[in-house]
Amino acid sequence: MKKGLFFIALFFSFHIAQSQVLMSLIFGDKLNSPKIEFGLEGGANFSTISNLDDADYRTDFNLGFYFDFNLKNPSWIFNTGVIVKSTMGANGIAVYSLNDEKLDAVFAEGSIKRKIQYFNVPLMIKYKFDNNIYVKAGTQLGLLSRAVDIFHQNYYGDDVKYENKIRDKIHVIDAGLAVGLGYRLKAGSGINLGLQYYYGLVPLLKGDESPNQYNRSLYVTAGLPIGKGKAAKRAAEKKAAEKKALEEGGSLPKN
Repeated sequence: MKKGLFFIALFFSFHIAQSQVLMSLIFGDKLNSPKIEFGLEGGANFSTISNLDDADYRTDFNLGFYFDFNLKNPSWIFNTGVIVKSTMGANGIAVYSLNDEKLDAVFAEGSIKRKIQYFNVPLMIKYKFDNNIYVKAGTQLGLLSRAVDIFHQNYYGDDVKYENKIRDKIHVIDAGLAVGLGYRLKAGSGINLGLQYYYGLVPLLKGDESPNQYNRSLYVTAGLPIGKGKAAKRAAEKKAAEKKALEEGGSLPKN
């Protein structure tokens, strides 16, 4: 029963993520305004876990959407959104006992890849310079989706793997500090190229097993405004129509 519910939840989560991207492409121009920029953002992230012996960085892809809210000063922006696909963890972790003699014997000389999936929400203040460079800083909150340790062993060229689910050992909520910088290729609706570093402050594991282990991740991203050009054109046409109506002495056009 539990397995069935898990796969149902996983199925709907996958389709929700797909639907969010599709809805973004269809209604992107409706979410943009002179004070709000909406877009899709994705790229690669390089993650590890601090204070974990022999842990190496793992490489994953990330995908999500973002909102930039212009503040009173046009150089200052509130940046948020959701990284729908966001995986953290580490590679090269030393094996531990699975309380199964056969499995322990198979993977005794192997290693572990820890894969932890989150829905991450950045809450950041961005400052943009006149030369299209921007910097940002703030916090990032994460909601745990799935966590597994993938045991790996190579036997004469064949890979042997075993997944050990560890979700119940990981804190459901993750949080930490985030800083970043980037460059907009051109003004207006150009692509944003950015780097962002996440420094987790919530211990990864529950209990007192390893209280000093935290998530660390470097994001390399490209952000594409969706529908901003259409939104700007619509706003310009509305403004032109209002101006024409006033010049002709008539009433302002209705929305």
